[in-house]
Amino acid sequence: MEVVTEAVNNLSISDGGAAAAGGAEGHKKNRIQVSNTKKPLFFYVNLAKRYMQLHEEVELSALGMAIATVVTIAEILKNNGLAVEKKIMTSTVDVKDETRSRPIQKAKIEIFLGKTEKFDELMAAAAEERAEREALAEAEAEAEEQS
Repeated sequence: MEVVTEAVNNLSISDGGAAAAGGAEGHKKNRIQVSNTKKPLFFYVNLAKRYMQLHEEVELSALGMAIATVVTIAEILKNNGLAVEKKIMTSTVDVKDETRSRPIQKAKIEIFLGKTEKFDELMAAAAEERAEREALAEAEAEAEEQS
């Protein structure tokens, strides 16, 4: 999980957008389209935190089986005091399937989350804790080298 957190922390988000953002309805800078096969759960949790730091709110979107993953991400952010639920929308969309002649319908969910009042405070505390852990690990590594 540390590697995922580090990867998201080192991720730069530009106007071109991250690989997880964008979509057929036009590019939204604060939208994360979640897949339950491409990235681990906490990649999306940490990405959502980064998006909320930049945009005040984030839109989590998923189709079909990935809906449970989006709900889990939203609940983790809410239970940790980082996000509040703004709006939830559900719909059905037609998805083209190469093996069939006609499109199949898939369920779609969009969850809009906003920052809590304590978001910045909690993120700063987490960053401080992470820095302390890294400093401790460095000191331990140095001590081990000297012995």
